[in-house]
Amino acid sequence: MILTPARATFGVATLGNLYTPMADEQARAILDAVWAGGVRSFDTAPHYGLGLAERRLGDFLADVGSDGVRVTTKVGRLLRPNPDFAGELDDAAAFAVPASMRRVYDTTAAGIRASLTESLQRLRLDRVAGLYLHDPDEYPDEAGSLNSGLEALAELRREGLVQEVGVGSKSTQTLERTAADPRASELMIAGRFTLVDHSTLGRCLPLCLARGARVVPAAVYGSGLLARPEPAGRYDYATAPPQIVEAARRIADVCRKHGTDLPTAALHYVARHPSVTQVAFGARSPEQVRGTLERIANPPPEALWAELTATGLAPDPAAALPADAQSDAESEAGR
Repeated sequence: MILTPARATFGVATLGNLYTPMADEQARAILDAVWAGGVRSFDTAPHYGLGLAERRLGDFLADVGSDGVRVTTKVGRLLRPNPDFAGELDDAAAFAVPASMRRVYDTTAAGIRASLTESLQRLRLDRVAGLYLHDPDEYPDEAGSLNSGLEALAELRREGLVQEVGVGSKSTQTLERTAADPRASELMIAGRFTLVDHSTLGRCLPLCLARGARVVPAAVYGSGLLARPEPAGRYDYATAPPQIVEAARRIADVCRKHGTDLPTAALHYVARHPSVTQVAFGARSPEQVRGTLERIANPPPEALWAELTATGLAPDPAAALPADAQSDAESEAGR
């Protein structure tokens, strides 16, 4: 896939006050920059700021119009009043919002429907394009939650209430199980398909390709480490391990050699896999949005991918699958 603004999805987690507070005016300025750049796909979740991100996105779309817009959100965590609320912030989940609501895990059919209904109210929409079961690997009963959640989502899809259903997760094991499940038509892969994490290239992505399941890589900057020409910041929402930082530095050196930079390569790298249909990105300011759009418009040269592969730093996702891998993927997907 050639990455363009039309193939980019803006992930609105930061608009839920992720890590630090954000004024309504700043959130609107970010969305204005996204819209001006031609991006018409948005991903959100009730989890992001206890509904704040959905509400801010809904207010924006009510102003600019939702025709031609693709919105995906997530299910599995219902927002319910917090009986113990005493004015504290939602620090445990890393959102700077009052913890007046709590998250209740619920992947029953009724819970999934309720979550969709409540999200639509916050988004001020009558439907969304896609629904992901949100991080089922974090639920008390992962296997049961994944099964019941996918069944409930598949029923909503059969009823025509949503176009695509699947899982959004950072667990390679969960993503592999979902990739092989015929009920899932789209996966959001969070942080497990990046320049420095290729863990889904061996099994998950071949399964998606064999079944024709859509893939949306998210957290392609590794939650911060790959967002600058010189690697810095968080990795996988925590302090970056030294070996990961060193790998990123070596990749950054190769990028400079080919006249590009690390974040540009991070964006376009994941778009090279044939199962990828959208690439998700986030931002904390209009300037970051415009920087990402500039990088989308200026892809790295093909020679970069060849050198990264030759040096063992990053396998090329565009390379054809070995015949035995393709056969195994098709066999697994057909079970």
